[in-house]
Amino acid sequence: MPVIAWSCCAAVAEVLVAKEVFAAMDSLAYAQGRPDLKATLKARFSDFQVDEDLGFEPSGAGDHVFVQLRKTDLSTTDTARHLARISGVSGRDVGYSGMKDRRGECSQWFSIKLPAGGENAFSDLQDERLQLLQLARNHRKLRIGSHRHNRFQLLLRDCEGDAAEFDRRLRALAAQGVPNYFGVQRFGRDLSNLEQVLKLFRDSAGPGSSGNRHKRGMLYSAARAYLFNQVLSRRLEQGNWCQYQPGDVLNLDGSNRCFLVADGDWDEKLQARLQEFDIHLTGPLPGLVGSKDKYISKGIAADIENAVLEKYPELLAGLRQHGLEAGRRPLRFRVHDLQWQWQQDQHLLLQFTLSKGAYATSLLRELCQTDEQG
Repeated sequence: MPVIAWSCCAAVAEVLVAKEVFAAMDSLAYAQGRPDLKATLKARFSDFQVDEDLGFEPSGAGDHVFVQLRKTDLSTTDTARHLARISGVSGRDVGYSGMKDRRGECSQWFSIKLPAGGENAFSDLQDERLQLLQLARNHRKLRIGSHRHNRFQLLLRDCEGDAAEFDRRLRALAAQGVPNYFGVQRFGRDLSNLEQVLKLFRDSAGPGSSGNRHKRGMLYSAARAYLFNQVLSRRLEQGNWCQYQPGDVLNLDGSNRCFLVADGDWDEKLQARLQEFDIHLTGPLPGLVGSKDKYISKGIAADIENAVLEKYPELLAGLRQHGLEAGRRPLRFRVHDLQWQWQQDQHLLLQFTLSKGAYATSLLRELCQTDEQG
């Protein structure tokens, strides 16, 4: 009996240690300091509206049916499973470009591989949670990251604090950009994805591990996102998240293209491009660095990154052992077409567009503390 009790206590202790390793989102640095302002988010589904913009038109022919839906109180994965069921295909034959919030009204594109006439499966796809907007054929499956933008309309209710401070913070976000943190949804409830990925790295030797491939991918992403967030937070603490440091890797706005600047070559033209959002500083998405990888931080920038990453040896080793390739991500994102309007009863309506990969929750985090409903 004592052995069983000790084993149980040891298991609990291991979980507690894992939770203590990972810092909560609230501990990450802010561009303008932690806001004292408060508001309620998602009191109603209609308070959080997102419209996905593919940035291209389906070809009109091909093996894949592109379906644009407006979903309410449904996750992207639940919607994809529903589409697979009603069309009689495997989940592998359903594609989508990005995850959209469950609690909200979100229009989103999905692709389903179907033979000619298969579109008839969607003729009755119309209820209080799903509305069919468009159908079109395309030659290729819709894959993660295929879309260009997301357009948001958010209603913040019962705002607490000086309206002028809300306005000031919004103007600052429009002018200098937003820290490009991965949102809290990437990490699961109570950072559970981080606990799970640490267990995965401890229990398995590499990418051949058994288990759900999609689940493993989600856990890998959580580990890389956490490490990126920690580096970005350090740059914010140091006040150089928007200031070039020797050895920084640069990203060309709106693309996956990166480049380095030779020692001593940073000049006024490059500084102007940085201020105009034409280029961005980047942070690491850790993993294996290939022999041909040209875009590796050096000098002062590398020192900043390494000082943070070396605190997480298990995550770094696990990502490499499981074959994840290193990448880069911009340290900031630009808010396009930002508009806001005060409504009666201290409600604030926000409208803006974000490029793929940018989180609206990261923008809201800089603006106010939100009491999210549901």
